[in-house]
Amino acid sequence: MIAAKNIHKHYDQLHVLKGVDLTIEKGEIVSIVGASGAGKTTLLQLLGTLDHPDKGAASLTIDGVDVLALRDKKLSAFRNQKLGFIFQFHQLLPEFTALENVCIPAFIAGKSKTEAEAAAKKHLEYLGLGERLHHKPAELSGGEQQRVAVARALINQPAVIFADEPSGNLDTASAENLHQLFFKLRDELGQTFVIVTHNEELANQADRKLVMVDGKMS
Repeated sequence: MIAAKNIHKHYDQLHVLKGVDLTIEKGEIVSIVGASGAGKTTLLQLLGTLDHPDKGAASLTIDGVDVLALRDKKLSAFRNQKLGFIFQFHQLLPEFTALENVCIPAFIAGKSKTEAEAAAKKHLEYLGLGERLHHKPAELSGGEQQRVAVARALINQPAVIFADEPSGNLDTASAENLHQLFFKLRDELGQTFVIVTHNEELANQADRKLVMVDGKMS
């Protein structure tokens, strides 16, 4: 599903990633852990095509596509259709309902309002939010908001979901519920996850735990 080789990243004189090699299989849940500043989030952003590695010998293939060869417009379309994102802070738009927030990536992909809303409703009901479709984020608990964010990540049936500290802003019970949801999605839908986390319990539950130290996989 993902094959990354010789990934380097500099920010001015700071060498953040130092030749990372990584392979992730379809339906695998992979956790990435390490101390703050080790390069975890930078790597996740590069794998998610939100940033670019240094030019040179780097290669990155996702779902059979050489993403480093894609120009901006095609890369944006690929990201919208093939990749889902979940962040520590859910990043829901406060003026929109749960249903409307989930529909946004589908609208960007060119789906009709009817098609997008049907898919959004399906995902929200699957995630136990069928009674909260028309609630705005401020009317939802932290755990509910994060489940809306998961539904939004799923709406276009992505090949991979990238999660950056997804439970970092949740209480213990909500965090545990979210973690179990990831495994349910893997088991029932074959969903692939790449998760950066400081949560040791989640990291250890993953199919594979990768440790980053000083810009490299240890």
